Amino acid sequence: METVWREEDGARLASTVWRAGPGHRMISSAMLGGGIGPAGWVLNAQVAGGYSRTDPVVHLKELAGSYGLDGPGVGMLTAASVSRTMRRDDGGVSVSATVGLRVPTWAASPAGTPDPELAPIRLDGASPPAWTPGTVNIVVAVPVPLSDAALVNAVVTVTEAKTQALLEAGYPCTGTASDAVCVAAAGGGAAEPFAGPRSTWGARIARAVHAAVHAGALDYTAYLETRNPNGDRPSTAGGS
Repeated sequence: METVWREEDGARLASTVWRAGPGHRMISSAMLGGGIGPAGWVLNAQVAGGYSRTDPVVHLKELAGSYGLDGPGVGMLTAASVSRTMRRDDGGVSVSATVGLRVPTWAASPAGTPDPELAPIRLDGASPPAWTPGTVNIVVAVPVPLSDAALVNAVVTVTEAKTQALLEAGYPCTGTASDAVCVAAAGGGAAEPFAGPRSTWGARIARAVHAAVHAGALDYTAYLETRNPNGDRPSTAGGS
């Protein structure tokens, strides 16, 4: 996985590019390349916090082309700092995660209840910057084939491990409303039928995701505290 940079909307923005190559099958909730199918690359592109384009899929295709990515692939967008991507490995499973938690969200909230934002980040008394990041994007690479059912199971495992990590890092939430995930399985050989947290590969996925997201959440907290001259830890108060 490589980190690449571009100038856009008056900002210097990072993206991670994974040129997985042929033979991979991926499952993803991403806007570009979502669903289940063959894919050869994954792009996680940072955008400015005030992002207002109404054609994000077109934007992702433009970015992919500028990085020499062709054929089927997966593309995600985030306002989180991609240069702070957390990478963790466990037993052959590799995970990268970008963690932004400006609007920590409970998945099941009462209808019409707004998600609580973190306490304002004060910059010498100024209003919080519009680019304060959000979204948790997770990319998982598994070195063995997974059946369709196991790919779906892997997404569940990723989500459970992500939520565990966020809670343990002090964020009372299940994630954010715009989180995305991609699980890529290598080709060749018989497909593994299971990827739940107590299966061989599911357990490795869970541990690697937990480690990456937990580290990212703690890093996000440290980031917010450096932006707050009064040193207050952000509040994530909200109903269950």
